[in-house]
Amino acid sequence: MLKGTLYIASMLVLFVVLTSCESNFREVQRINSIGFNPVGETEDINLVYTDSGKVASTLVSPLMKDYTQLQYGFNEFPKGVHLTLYDKNGAKTHITGKYAIVYEETDVIDLSGNVRIYTEDGKELTTEQLYYDQKNEWFYTENYFKFTDNKGSFLEGPGVDFSKDFKIMNTQRSRGAISNFKP
Repeated sequence: MLKGTLYIASMLVLFVVLTSCESNFREVQRINSIGFNPVGETEDINLVYTDSGKVASTLVSPLMKDYTQLQYGFNEFPKGVHLTLYDKNGAKTHITGKYAIVYEETDVIDLSGNVRIYTEDGKELTTEQLYYDQKNEWFYTENYFKFTDNKGSFLEGPGVDFSKDFKIMNTQRSRGAISNFKP
């Protein structure tokens, strides 16, 4: 009889603990789902950034979701992005990716999914993820990359960082062939 009473008491305690946890879990889910909704969505966006009256860059995307109300706000581009950067002479650098996030506080763009960056003079780099630091005009990735130019040069390997015009490149463990090298 004592075993039966002890068994019933332990089952009752277990039932109370499990049902109280379920209630808290659902409340946590509700709180989290409310806070992570975008404050706005824009379709077919075409942003033009200017500096001193000159176009510095353009950003084109089929969809932008605005999460800037969060503590670490960002804009999400879940259907891809095409970014064009202009230098002081008007030369363009194009960047495309299937997905992107622009972090508001740091001005870093995280591009992923078949990322391609190319210039008008034939330089091209492809990778699966690429970060762009807008303040310093600097790109970097830890992922595998492949770089080619119109002179027959190529470079590939894991990890690279470089300036937006490809004039400065720092690689980690790369291999390749450089044509027309001028010290």
